[in-house]
Amino acid sequence: MSAVVIVMVAVFFLGMGVYGLLAPAALIRPFGIVADSVEARTEIRAVYGGFGVAVAGLLLAAAADVGGLRAGMAVTVAVSLLGMAFGRLVARSVERPSAFYPSWLYFWVEVVCGGALLAAVAW
Repeated sequence: MSAVVIVMVAVFFLGMGVYGLLAPAALIRPFGIVADSVEARTEIRAVYGGFGVAVAGLLLAAAADVGGLRAGMAVTVAVSLLGMAFGRLVARSVERPSAFYPSWLYFWVEVVCGGALLAAVAW
């Protein structure tokens, strides 16, 4: 069961990563950011695209328990996700997002996926 949960989170990261590589401006648009330069689109491709694909690969290796490192790999990604969710809480204390989407939707995605990964390695 834990491998299935890890693969599900990996699929999310893979989708985000591929979308970030192929359509960087569209990926970031819901946040009110306009990627109107080569440098901006390159940054989005690197951070959302390349990083997302890399994390998906790491999680797939975790699901297969490559080298017996499942727990370490999954916990690393879980802590990263929970750190992003924490950043959204800090942002909320400074200024309030105008709508549930996209900020709060992604907050809950990060909390649920991070928690699911932690639960997967605790099983």
